[in-house]
Formats: sequence, structure tokens, C-alpha cells
Amino acid sequence: MIELKNLVKDYGSLRAVDKINFQIKEGEILGFLGPNGAGKSTTLKMITCFLTPTDGNIQIGELNVHEHSKEIRKMIGYLPEHNPLYLEMTVFDYLKFVSEVREISEKDFKVVLTKTIKKCGLTEVISRPIKTLSKGFRQRVGIAQAIIHDPKILILDEPTSGLDPNQIIEIRELIKELGREKTLVISSHILQEVQAVCDRIVIINKGKIVGQGTTEELRMSHQRKAKLYLEINTLGDQKESILQTFQRELPKIDIAIKSVDNQSDSVQTKESEIESTIKIELSYPQEKDYRKDVYELIKKQEWIILEMQRHISSLEDIFRNLTSGGKNV
Repeated sequence: MIELKNLVKDYGSLRAVDKINFQIKEGEILGFLGPNGAGKSTTLKMITCFLTPTDGNIQIGELNVHEHSKEIRKMIGYLPEHNPLYLEMTVFDYLKFVSEVREISEKDFKVVLTKTIKKCGLTEVISRPIKTLSKGFRQRVGIAQAIIHDPKILILDEPTSGLDPNQIIEIRELIKELGREKTLVISSHILQEVQAVCDRIVIINKGKIVGQGTTEELRMSHQRKAKLYLEINTLGDQKESILQTFQRELPKIDIAIKSVDNQSDSVQTKESEIESTIKIELSYPQEKDYRKDVYELIKKQEWIILEMQRHISSLEDIFRNLTSGGKNV
């Protein structure tokens, strides 16, 4: 439905967006991520026709932003990062003003307003001045102004910024509900929110797309090795023995001893009777799952396993890897 083609935006000598390409499918909830200054908000403003691209194009259906900006604006609802509310107005007056800007007729306004305030949970505050509302309710008013004209596309820039945990959950549920009937693009620094509501993710850094796909696709593309954390209980100092056993029996697995905790109730306890808790990190190519092999080896050696935990890269790990220049995790 939306296609960005070699999109460029320059501010003088600064290139904020550098020849980016990606598509947004109809009915999709897309997460658009990047660090501060990466070009996220600039890209969103070009999609909404608030900014004109320096080069390249954005196609929405049969329309493009260069020739059909007015038609595209009618198709889009937009909540900017800094929610532009008129705080002295009541919620009703503000939404009435927005409806007039959106050219909604007097005849249709009452029906549209009733539907919008119900969907956004604003019924109880409709007559209150916006300045008296909590941050959560102000965000709801911002979303209400973005959907009052029933757009096909909804763009939300940091919709949960500054909200407390309860408010975040409420806005998340509202976004999920809206996602059942609209194409959504969400930009956020709260990666858990993106992972919770988005079908697919695009990551931008320094004006360029550095990754895109589902969370699982990004993980498979950027996590070179699987990691397994073990905690083993043994008698005596078996650190070297454990290292040698793994290297001999499972040579494709890299092993690192992270810590050894010796436990003894008496200074006279024989070394061979001292219990040791050894924490180990294993890493191996993710094409094969070695957990069964590791378990069988531990069982064969009669070591006592206290914990076995597989580490799966989180969206935060992937984001940090793609935007900080670090090595793949």
C-alpha cells in the first residue's frame, strides 16, 4: 500500500534520510525504530506530506507525494511526537476544531464524535479543558484527532512517551484495536511496545535502513551464534576437567567458564569433598540445537545440573547491534 523509493531528505549539507527503500502492506502494523537523530520523524513527516522529499518518492496506492499531497493528507491520521494540543480548549471544542479542518460536515460531526470518543475512552472528559487532563488522557485526545476523519493510514510518533505503566497498557490496547481496521506505522523508543503490537519492524540508523523484518527474522539474520548458560554443581575443583570434556566430546561448541563458587562449611574439608558451583557459557552455530547433546554429556559425567537456560537475542539486543556498530550477538 505504501512504498518508499530511494527516499532522500537534505537539510542544507546535512542528509537526514539517505536513499531508503521499504514497503508497508495494507492492514499491517509496522514498527519504525532508530536512535535519536536517525531520521525517523523526518521520514514520517514525508509520508504525511508535511515535508517534501529532496529526492525519491513515496507511493500510496496509485498516488504519490509529489503530485497528490492533498489527497494523501486526507488518507492519513498523524500523531506527532510532541502532541500539538490547544490546552485552553475543552476536548469537545478541540475535536470540533479538528473536524472543521478535516472538512467534516456539521451533519456528520455528531456521529463521528460519538464514535471517536467511545473508541478513545474520552466520554468522561469530553467537557473538560485539555490542560486539566493527565498525560494518558492527552495522548488519547491526540489519537482522537488523528482518527476523527476515519483515515486508512495512522502514523503514531512515540505514542506512549512519558506515560506510566498503566497508561502504556491502555494505549497499547487502543493501538491494537485500531490496528484491526487501519494500516499503522508506529515509531517508539519503547522496544517492548513495538514487539508487543507490531507485525514487522524497520530499523533506521544515520539515515539508512539497517534492518527490517519480523522480530524472529531479524534475530535469525543478526544472531550468528546460539548461547546456552549452565550452572553445574560438582565435588572438587573440576573446572579444567569440564573444559577438557566439552572440548573433546562436543568440539563444535565454544565453552567459557564464567565463575566458580567453592562452598565449604569447614576449613578442614578435603578438597575433593568441596562442592563447587560452576557457571558456564556455551555458544554454537544456531543451525543446530545442542541442548540435548549438552544434557546427555552432563548426565554421562554425573555432574549435577542446577540450571540450563538458552539465551535468545531480544529486540533490544538486535537494535543495539544494528545501531551502535557492535558485533553480532
